[in-house]
Amino acid sequence: MLDKSNFSIEAIVSCDDRGQLVLPKDIRNKLDIQPGDKLAVLKCSNSNNENCLTLIKTDSLEQLVKTYLGPMMKDIVR
Repeated sequence: MLDKSNFSIEAIVSCDDRGQLVLPKDIRNKLDIQPGDKLAVLKCSNSNNENCLTLIKTDSLEQLVKTYLGPMMKDIVR
């Protein structure tokens, strides 16, 4: 589980008129994000309508789902 010490602001990006964001090259390099990689956009909101977006590579998300939901799904399918 992530704790507060693992969070940092890595960059400030702008959204263009087509809704696109550009991740700075140094961040793409640090996170090994390559052209063509697919990223899932996760949204977290609170009661004050404050929102947080998180990006996660879909291959990492798939592994997380298998690890944490897989055992529960086996019980449900039975």
